[in-house]
Amino acid sequence: MSSRWNTPERQLLRATTRRFTEREIVPHLPAWEEAGELPRSLHRAAAKAGLLGVGFPESVGGSGGEPIDTLVVAEEMILSGASSGLIAGLFTHGIGLPHLVAAADPDQLDRFVRPVLAGDHIAALAVTEPEGGSDVASIHTRAVRDGDHYVVTGAKLFITSGVRADFVTTAVRTGEPGAGGISLLVIERGTPGFTVSSPLKKMGWWCSDTAELRFDDARVPVTNLVGSENSGFGQLMTQFAAERLSLAVQAYATAARCLALTVDWVKIRETFGRPLSGRQVVRHKIAEMARQVDVARTYTRAVIDDWIDDPAQADLVSRVAMAKNTAVAACDEVVDAAVQLHGGMGYLRETEVERHYRDARILGIGGGTTEIMTELISRLVLA
Repeated sequence: MSSRWNTPERQLLRATTRRFTEREIVPHLPAWEEAGELPRSLHRAAAKAGLLGVGFPESVGGSGGEPIDTLVVAEEMILSGASSGLIAGLFTHGIGLPHLVAAADPDQLDRFVRPVLAGDHIAALAVTEPEGGSDVASIHTRAVRDGDHYVVTGAKLFITSGVRADFVTTAVRTGEPGAGGISLLVIERGTPGFTVSSPLKKMGWWCSDTAELRFDDARVPVTNLVGSENSGFGQLMTQFAAERLSLAVQAYATAARCLALTVDWVKIRETFGRPLSGRQVVRHKIAEMARQVDVARTYTRAVIDDWIDDPAQADLVSRVAMAKNTAVAACDEVVDAAVQLHGGMGYLRETEVERHYRDARILGIGGGTTEIMTELISRLVLA
């Protein structure tokens, strides 16, 4: 019997994703890396292929499917030669739209959600601030009600797709200090007082533009409030599991891709008249890489299966954290070994494993650092 990860329908989804990646992404990825951003035409192409809206209901302009389908697409893209940086830039709406879809305001669905899923607009999510990121309850960006508008003052940092985004779902403080005073507000490009920095230069994820956002008395219509006032913290927490599991899938998929590339390399690369694969030290290194990939994939998928079956289970937050840390640790080890076994070629930008090596470093930081994940795990163990 097929698992939910490999049903006939998802085999077709994987095939579609693979063809799209090989045709529309792989030939152009080096140029997009150098440019520091993805073209809007890629969003439109992905929408036309039915991939951009996977996991979003057809009633809001999506392609339908379940949350696992979005993970299948991300996994298959990386296995087919894309990168986690590409996933971050192309699918930022995966963290920028769910709150709006859940709120189900018809006007917001028409103005914001549908154009993004059609590939015409780009959405981003802004939570992290210059003063901190993981402590969401302590954000400082303030929105003060003034008639039919909120006046927003503050700054956001490390915002994925912030340079290109047509709007940003933004965490703001509308109430008292703490988690109970946070709201989500859609702030549109072109709003007076809203400025975006030049692209931030990063170690990896080059094709994914990242920006600092500033709000200087930016006036935002009250109609752009997502859900009810002061409900933002709960809305954000509801989506954290999905974001962390997505990063875990990207981590083990990156490791699996690097393993496959390295297996091919050691079979053709010869030293002293023999292929590298004929040397025991190399074979054992490959075996250890394979073990780490399989353990990370198996555990992460098991947690995802449980998350889909019962998202309210008591220990899920800790197990999601375990999955993310397990997958990130495996990815760190495997991409490092891949570069090492590629030798000098692994250090060149023209080699795919070099890009994965750079991109992998952010996976233990984004969506909650490894240290924050470990703290969440400790709460379960010591409860």
